[in-house]
Formats: sequence, C-alpha cells, structure tokens
Amino acid sequence: MSEFPHLTDDGDVHMVDVSAKPVTSRVAVAECLVTLAPDTSNALFGGTLPKGDALASVRVAGIMGAKRTPDLIPLCHPILLSGVSLEIERTETGATITATVTTSGQTGVEMEAMTAVSVAALALYDMVKGVERGVEIGPVRLVHKSGGRSGEWNRSGR
Repeated sequence: MSEFPHLTDDGDVHMVDVSAKPVTSRVAVAECLVTLAPDTSNALFGGTLPKGDALASVRVAGIMGAKRTPDLIPLCHPILLSGVSLEIERTETGATITATVTTSGQTGVEMEAMTAVSVAALALYDMVKGVERGVEIGPVRLVHKSGGRSGEWNRSGR
C-alpha cells in the first residue's frame, strides 16, 4: 500500500478497508474562528439578532454537519457517533466554535469534528448576514485527537 492510504499502488482512489482495525474509543476536537464586527458580536451573544436564537441554530447545524460528514466528504466512512458537542465562545474578534466528537469504532472522527465547526460557522454567517456581510470564517483546524493506532495528538501551542 502507498504512503497515502486512500490510493492504491496504481494510484487509484478507494475507501480504506478498516475491518481489521480494533475498535477503540476515539475523540476529536476541532475549532473554527469567526471574525465579527463588535456590534454583530454584541447582537449574537446578546440574543438580539433579527433571526432569533442564533447560538442554538449554530449548535444544531454543527451537530447535523458531523452526522452528515460521509455524505459530504467522498472517502469518509459512515461512523456511529457516540456524541457531538458544540461550544460557541465569544472572543475579542468575534467567536470561536469548538466541536468535540466521540465514538467507539475502527476509524477516527477528525473529519466529523472539522465538518461540524465548518457547518456551524456557515450557519452563524447565515444568522448574521442581515446585519453584517463582512464576516470572516477560518481557520478551521484540528486541535486534539485520541484513540486508534496513532494515539493522542494535540496541536502545539494549546
């Protein structure tokens, strides 16, 4: 097998067979930064946006995004998720959305965590676009993963 597991030795794309891998407890945490104008941030966290409770909508969108990851990312395995949690924290420049995804399975949940924060950030944009069009989304990044053959990984500087 090549060093890229989604490629055969001939260079053809395929879904990796994980059937021989042991079932382990797996966790992934991802985050996305969202830059907002101060007035928009005040409305978001003050609950005064015209579209209503944006934070609840953002959380639900992130959870739905995690659950739909294999429908969006071509080579992701459908995974039974044990849990998905979303936190939206106010920052000086807007908000940080953090997703924690857990499973007991044969493959990790990094893609589900990154999809969750990406979809949540897009939902946040949708909720505030009526008051601000200049919202910036990103970066999206994995900050922690544990479980499986490669064990634990943490983004340095965190």
